[in-house]
Amino acid sequence: MSAVVDRAAGCLAGLALGDAMGMPGELWVPQKIRDTFGWLSGFHPAPPGHEIVDGFRAGQVTDDTQQAFMLAATVRDAGGEVRAEDVARELVAWADRVNASAGNFLGPSSAKAIDLLRSGADPRSTGDGGETNGAAMRIAPIGIVRRPDDLDALVDAVVEATVMSHNTGVAVSGACLVAGVISAGIEGADLAEAVEVGMRAADLGRERGQQTVAAAVSARARLAIELAERPTSDQEFLTQLYDLVGAWVTTTESVPAALGLVARTHADPHRATELAANLGGDTDTIGAMAGAMCGSLSGLQGVPADMLAQLREVNGLDPQRLAAELVELRR
Repeated sequence: MSAVVDRAAGCLAGLALGDAMGMPGELWVPQKIRDTFGWLSGFHPAPPGHEIVDGFRAGQVTDDTQQAFMLAATVRDAGGEVRAEDVARELVAWADRVNASAGNFLGPSSAKAIDLLRSGADPRSTGDGGETNGAAMRIAPIGIVRRPDDLDALVDAVVEATVMSHNTGVAVSGACLVAGVISAGIEGADLAEAVEVGMRAADLGRERGQQTVAAAVSARARLAIELAERPTSDQEFLTQLYDLVGAWVTTTESVPAALGLVARTHADPHRATELAANLGGDTDTIGAMAGAMCGSLSGLQGVPADMLAQLREVNGLDPQRLAAELVELRR
């Protein structure tokens, strides 16, 4: 396996790792996670009666990984082209296949968009007003198929992958930050270099889509990094991150929080996703984004082999094969 394929595989495996690690405490406040689990480490089944993932097995992923792998397959099958119409079609097909519209499985922006798409609406209009993190949570494959030396092309691809559900500057900015870090990491950049590419991509992406009142993702991400670099305990850091940056489904909270975890752990996928699982809030999505960014920098070795085997067995995932297919289309 080449180094580039290894880092791409680490990205996809890290995404699934963070998703499954954060699944049991998804959308819970930190104290509820503490009261239920103490400290979440490793994979756990969903607690009985959980509002979203009741019945999920230990190691099972949620819509974060499912949508990211859907996007990866869509781009692969299109020979590396990223077209909104293709992604919209496959997004609806995925939702129908897994009955995603039942209950609370989908985020609010995606749920609204999928309903509109089913009615035949133009996919370039159905994402109007979408400001939550569904764009950033599934964007990792775009970082794999686009290089960091042409950020305009990367941003264009991000827009095509997200316009049908999240057509706002803030959502595009968050997705661009994640994709930019991943693209640079896969290219061989170190953490500091990858972060700066992500920041530049985020600022470019902020100018795209509908302009809404929202804090700058890049500015809030720099705050998260500042918190990460303070000489505090991990628990103190998580408390500060939760209180000052936030951990909700909004792009302006969850994407900066994810980058803060990457910085705190020096891009260690296992440690970053464990911290995400204990953060509170949108733990699975923050973990998925942090794990994907970390994995693009660390490679597959950053994901414990036993946990990767469990992810493959429980979910039927093959991140190595998919990564190799996507790298062939990287440009």
